[in-house]
Amino acid sequence: MTASNDNIDENTIVAKYKELQNECANLVTKISELEMDRNEHQLVEETLTPLDPKRRAFRLVGGVLVERTVGEVLPSVSSNRVNLENVLKTLQSRLDSKQKETAEWKAKYNIKTAEEAEAIRKQQMQSQMVPTS
Repeated sequence: MTASNDNIDENTIVAKYKELQNECANLVTKISELEMDRNEHQLVEETLTPLDPKRRAFRLVGGVLVERTVGEVLPSVSSNRVNLENVLKTLQSRLDSKQKETAEWKAKYNIKTAEEAEAIRKQQMQSQMVPTS
């Protein structure tokens, strides 16, 4: 171990690991919310595409229902969906890097979750119980 690693106590290591896990969980939550939004935009886009561009359409803008035409609404819905897809790609790459960082931190400090520790304990108990012949 290096001198800088000697200064890190167990509580700091665990706190950092929990922080990384929370960041991953937050990213997963945000990704699922945005995926639902993207799917809704895609559904609206698929619904509006075959319609006459001059047909009336209503759009919720900042909590206010606004009357427009399909021709006015469809491009903005499409661009919003594309923007959502770009944000999703960015968040997914951030999630992947955070998960990698979390795994590296876990491996570096040999962190075991409660489930892993229990599985190891059970495995050790079973290996002690096996009779030798």
